[in-house]
Amino acid sequence: MSVGAQTKREIPDEALVRRFQSSGDAECFAELFVRHRKRIYLACRGFFSDGSAAEDATQATFLRAYEKIAYFREGNFRGWLMRIAKNVCIDQWRKRRPEIGAEEIEPDALPDAQTLDRMSDLHLAVEKLRREMEALSPEQRQCLELKIEGYSYDETASRTGLSVEAVKSHLQNGRRALWLKMEGTLSK
Repeated sequence: MSVGAQTKREIPDEALVRRFQSSGDAECFAELFVRHRKRIYLACRGFFSDGSAAEDATQATFLRAYEKIAYFREGNFRGWLMRIAKNVCIDQWRKRRPEIGAEEIEPDALPDAQTLDRMSDLHLAVEKLRREMEALSPEQRQCLELKIEGYSYDETASRTGLSVEAVKSHLQNGRRALWLKMEGTLSK
């Protein structure tokens, strides 16, 4: 693929990664950054309540990806980047939290059995939702994932190659299918 024949925007992520690995072309990594910075920021923002911490985690994610990109082989670059973001968020959260010894915890601060049961139910519901999302058609799942990550209908259509009307249809049908399968899951 020559740069003249295809602009970097038209080249798939994995091809940009290979080109960056072989040539060190900084424009390839810059394009990957532009493509994924919003998604990574939103993922980090979901982990941290303040935007500053999410921005720090986003920057650290791309720095770590830049340093480790030689280890990326085949597969889903976006998924690889999201795993890095998750690990960065966990690392930063661990650095920020105060260390508390078990003897310093007030007994009243511990969750009661009912709260623990509710948390367990919530965890099971999330796992069920994940399984049900995997059972959707690939188009429905992809459209829902992009919507969850904050992409508009137009952006989703651009990324998937579907029309805006098809994106809306897949979103509606995917949501309906999930609603029917998840109905009553947390109604206790």
